[in-house]
Amino acid sequence: MDSVISIRVISEADYIIETGKTVRELAQIFKVSKSTVHKDLHERLLKIDKNKYNKVDEILKYHTNVRHLRGGESTKKKYQKMFNPLS
Repeated sequence: MDSVISIRVISEADYIIETGKTVRELAQIFKVSKSTVHKDLHERLLKIDKNKYNKVDEILKYHTNVRHLRGGESTKKKYQKMFNPLS
């Protein structure tokens, strides 16, 4: 694996462990696609650092478990903004 990719993978892993950000947010921060972040954190990180992989996997599983709540909250905010633009 290329050293640039390895550095990016470790950086992404460290960042998600520190902040708990989502894959989408990581993709924006690291200027790569969501697919790349996902591949980095699920496939490449496992080959590089098993301990970090386990920590990251827990965070990603948590995000998967609460995504329906986040989507509902986003929709609620969207419609509140549409029908009550002053709030």
